[in-house]
Amino acid sequence: MFQVLVNLFKIPDLRKKILITLGLMSVERIGAFVPTPGIDGAKLMQFFENIARTQGGTLFGIMNMFSGGAMQRLTIFALGIMPYISASIILQLLTAVVPALERLSKEGEAGHKKIIQYTRYGTVILSIIQSFFIALWLENPARFQGLEIVQNPGWAFRILTVITLTTGTAFIMWLGEQIQQFGIGNGISLIITAGIVSRLPTAVYQLFSLASPFSPEKAQISPLKLIFLGGMLVAVVVATVLITQGQRKIPIQYAKRVIGRKIYGGQSTFIPLRVNQGGVIPIIFAQSIILFPATIAGLVPSTAVQSVANALMRGQIVYNLIYSLLIIFFAYFYTAITFNPITIADNMKKYGGFVPGIRPGKATAEYLDFIMTRITLPGSIALAIIAILPTLISEAMKIPYLIASFFGGTGLLIIVGVMLDTMRQVESHLLMRHYEGFMKKGHVRGRR
Repeated sequence: MFQVLVNLFKIPDLRKKILITLGLMSVERIGAFVPTPGIDGAKLMQFFENIARTQGGTLFGIMNMFSGGAMQRLTIFALGIMPYISASIILQLLTAVVPALERLSKEGEAGHKKIIQYTRYGTVILSIIQSFFIALWLENPARFQGLEIVQNPGWAFRILTVITLTTGTAFIMWLGEQIQQFGIGNGISLIITAGIVSRLPTAVYQLFSLASPFSPEKAQISPLKLIFLGGMLVAVVVATVLITQGQRKIPIQYAKRVIGRKIYGGQSTFIPLRVNQGGVIPIIFAQSIILFPATIAGLVPSTAVQSVANALMRGQIVYNLIYSLLIIFFAYFYTAITFNPITIADNMKKYGGFVPGIRPGKATAEYLDFIMTRITLPGSIALAIIAILPTLISEAMKIPYLIASFFGGTGLLIIVGVMLDTMRQVESHLLMRHYEGFMKKGHVRGRR
């Protein structure tokens, strides 16, 4: 492995891509500590520390995780890349139901560029809306236990906040595109991963403080429990890699065709059907819905909303049950939106391909739909287990949720998926120049 790391910087082109990627990611992390004008950051941090029994109990918690703590400090990058993610998901869903967008997605590179441009417009619009409501939220001391977060409320503050946060999100989006074009890996995904990983030192410090290795009599976590947590972390990471990489290969045979004096086709291939087709999207959808009452309860002083929010607090049995069912539902929903067996069957028939033992056309589409439905069930259940595992560990082991969040959930799935993709791209550069890859046998497979 050490030799592989040395080889990374022996290739000029790869070395340049890595340095550009690290440089642009550093710019994003520096911006995550630049405060938004007109905000009392110390009081805002105090408020979050007072109300946070477990970190991330509202939709702001998701934004805070994806922005690497910038939301909690309300810096210029407080919105992070969440508006871009939301716009991308909305465009992807609309592509499946709006004929004009569906035609656009089939126009190749030109159509792809237009969809990306629409995603940018959507990101700016969502950023303006979110930042405006955040400004209104910050102006009311009643929502912050009497703390005055904004010293000079009014339209000047609101407009300044909207401009600042929207510009920050647009700049992060631009950084991601620059990494995608000139660096290595998926720029947007790497920025999200950097934000999640930035919380790791704080989690390690908290764990070290609870373990108190230099004062065993003050330790809240015994050495045996610490070893158990380490073993569980390894097991969860391995399980996450398996669920991310898991796929069912459907064999495809292409018939031979004689065109002129040449024979085409006759080769065998396969269609990889992923066990976790939706990736981390079902968890994001489920979180957005189940944390919505808690978010509204913090903005609207309603007894009914507060009672619902209390029933759906993290750690409650109702929360775990509903959260798991929502993940399973959205796993099937997103798979149905993104996986079209009829289109795949028609394309196979068009080019003379068929599944051995299955008639081309409608029968093939029904077969692919049947297989995908079957493999989505265990995939969605495994995804639900990984999602609620941090909550279970936090409650059972009596450790802060920040530490437990690295034992599963959205963060771990994103980290594993992005790291696999980035390693695959780096390995392809190494193998192309006859250097040894990360694995002596086989190669690293990405998520797709």
